[in-house]
Amino acid sequence: MPSASVPPATPPTTPAIERWAEQVRAGDVRAISRAMTEIENRSRHTESLLRLLFPHTGHAYCVGVTGAPGTGKSTLVDRLAAHYRAHQQTVGVIAVDPSSPFTGGAILGDRIRMQGHASDGGVFIRSMATRGSLGGLSQATSDATLLLDAAGKKYVLVETVGVGQGEVEIARLADCTLVVLVPGMGDDVQNLKAGVMEIADIFVLNKADREGAERFEQQLRAILQIVPERDGWKPPIVLAVATENKGIDELARQIERYREHFKGQDSCRAKETALWKERLVNLLRERLVHRVADELARDGTLERLAGEIADRRRDPYSAVSDILQKAGLGSEH
Repeated sequence: MPSASVPPATPPTTPAIERWAEQVRAGDVRAISRAMTEIENRSRHTESLLRLLFPHTGHAYCVGVTGAPGTGKSTLVDRLAAHYRAHQQTVGVIAVDPSSPFTGGAILGDRIRMQGHASDGGVFIRSMATRGSLGGLSQATSDATLLLDAAGKKYVLVETVGVGQGEVEIARLADCTLVVLVPGMGDDVQNLKAGVMEIADIFVLNKADREGAERFEQQLRAILQIVPERDGWKPPIVLAVATENKGIDELARQIERYREHFKGQDSCRAKETALWKERLVNLLRERLVHRVADELARDGTLERLAGEIADRRRDPYSAVSDILQKAGLGSEH
């Protein structure tokens, strides 16, 4: 791309941003909250801050919690956070909510059911919007996990929207993925199709005091018998009644079993490499699209091309090829 059309790269760090990064690393709640807002809004300071924080990441253990709406994921996350705090572990919670069609923000806002931790400086809770991400996770969610990692949180719990089998992105991001199921939600077999079976490291049968829980557990165990082990690990089933804090200790124990099982294995390194390969491509896509689109909007080309395509005087495919050619990125052919 010609240098004249390339906007400035990531803004250089400043003493103010360096102080901000130090405050985040010290666990300052206000500094972390401000950084979260910057990450969600993709502000101009986001990358400068994350560049400073990145060398201090790689220590937190990320646990993803997914499942259909109504399975009690929020209560489960709340109780799991309380368990870790009782063992003097710091916790970060990211609750991914649907986006408001009006503001783009998280519809549910800060989770009411997690407000019992509001006065605990060892827990940081933030609701984040999907921002239109089809899988339920946005780039901001990934960056937020890095932020909490750099802030010294030992565990980062990411609760997803819970929209069904399409939501598998959490398995790429999380070190350990919990799939939460409950008995009595329609056809139980529907909850156990390939997508769920592939991403689950641990199954949590929540609301296990409901009628039909025993039958559902037996059905799930029968299905797991024919599922091949993954690097010597077969997902266990943890029975829980999160509202009564039952099964939480066992769940935490199984998470640690999983963590120990895969510690140092090549598959962990391969998974992390695959994650960063995907994130690099996403970052490239985001940056290139913004640069090219901003340049086109600035000189009116985008508006003109859109009008020509709407009038059927041009087709969108050759228009994109021309845009890439003009940007110095060559044609796709």
